[in-house]
Amino acid sequence: MTTTPTNDPGTRRTVPERHTALDPARVDALLAQEWDTFRAQTPGSGEHNRRASESLPLGVTSSFQHWDPYPVSITAAQGAWLTDVDGRRLLDLSMGFGAMLVGHLNPVVVEHVTKTLESVGTLFVTPSPVSTEIAEAFQRRFGLGLLRFTQSGTESLMYAIRAARAYTGRKAIVKLEGGYHGGYDALQVSVKPELADIGPADAPVPDVPFDVEAGTVHVVPFNDLPYLRRILAEHGDEIAALVMEPVMENLAIVVPDEGYLAGVREACDEHGVVLVFDEVKTGLTAGYAGASQRLGVQPDLVTLAKSIGGGLPLAAFGGKREVMQVVVDGRMAHFGTYNGNPLVMAAAAAVDELCTREALGAAEALNNRTLDTLDGIVAEYELPAHTVGFGVKGCITWSPTPVRNYRDFKATDFRMAELSWLWGLNRGVLTPPGLDEQWLVSLAHTQDDMDHLVDHFRSLAQALRG
Repeated sequence: MTTTPTNDPGTRRTVPERHTALDPARVDALLAQEWDTFRAQTPGSGEHNRRASESLPLGVTSSFQHWDPYPVSITAAQGAWLTDVDGRRLLDLSMGFGAMLVGHLNPVVVEHVTKTLESVGTLFVTPSPVSTEIAEAFQRRFGLGLLRFTQSGTESLMYAIRAARAYTGRKAIVKLEGGYHGGYDALQVSVKPELADIGPADAPVPDVPFDVEAGTVHVVPFNDLPYLRRILAEHGDEIAALVMEPVMENLAIVVPDEGYLAGVREACDEHGVVLVFDEVKTGLTAGYAGASQRLGVQPDLVTLAKSIGGGLPLAAFGGKREVMQVVVDGRMAHFGTYNGNPLVMAAAAAVDELCTREALGAAEALNNRTLDTLDGIVAEYELPAHTVGFGVKGCITWSPTPVRNYRDFKATDFRMAELSWLWGLNRGVLTPPGLDEQWLVSLAHTQDDMDHLVDHFRSLAQALRG
């Protein structure tokens, strides 16, 4: 009998002792019922999507926002709640994948940004104390030698790879199978690929979309240190960087095995490979100083976005001084008209002020209490599911066994994932679409809010068991 490795002690995963299979016919019937309910509740969103599709592909501004038959359209947000075009109030547990960590229209963010709009300015395109002060704050908080600001996670990842190439004089990269890191070509390889296209689990084949010019990209499974070591032994002298999320957060939440990240760090050091941690989705949602410090492994470069900007488009990349020196000496040019502009710096200052250890700790405690209660429901109804948590994020994964990599994720019950997400949406709880349901407890969420999530999940469990 194979024993599943223990997850990293900085993460949380609870697998049930017993489970009973669900009735597929009942799941299908509930899904049909819930899609009928969705259409009945959201005629305004349907009409808006038809109108928007005349000017925007799929009627959305980013393709992940779309789902069939149409997504809900939002008109306003406050705190932890949204209002859609049909007048429904929805508890926002998506929160922009972490971008709204401090809540919608947080008064401290509004105050800082309003002051900047009224008396500072929106763009100088010159050095300014306002950007230096935030750089110093991030330098202290995240333990960075040097950093640069950008506008998006995609941009930060692109420049991190370019910095690694300039530093090492190598071109190839390694990424995780199933990992998502934005729109840069090299990182579009093997993002949620079809199993038929990627070879056997013990020898993954990179899946490269036709529209992508990827260069040389090696793909490795998460939590498989021996395979990573093999790739580095065979190709290490060509590889500039390993790019990875320390906790994978585009497959619900997949946590590292105990000792895995330390082994990755050691393997990269052995071969002179730059280790890049993509903390676009973790960052402050993982805790006061991000995932790398929480998990005790320091990368060479880190990318940040979402949680640091208070809802404004702010990102950054940075890390060890010796690697970032490539920007100083011109081995890699980094430009950007809007980098570190006063408006986003004002929002960043507010986030830095709000996201104290105490505030983030209270949100994480609320998340953990919610996960504990959901674990009780999973056990009571013997559901083939388990919970995973990391910082202020949590998820229910529809598998009775741990998910440790992309192949495990592809074996989960996606029909149940769809039903669980839709069941919540029809009862006023919005989590991200995509069959990898994940929630975020922001500084604006309350116990009553999270009880709403628990109540709808309990009602789903009751419906499943009849």
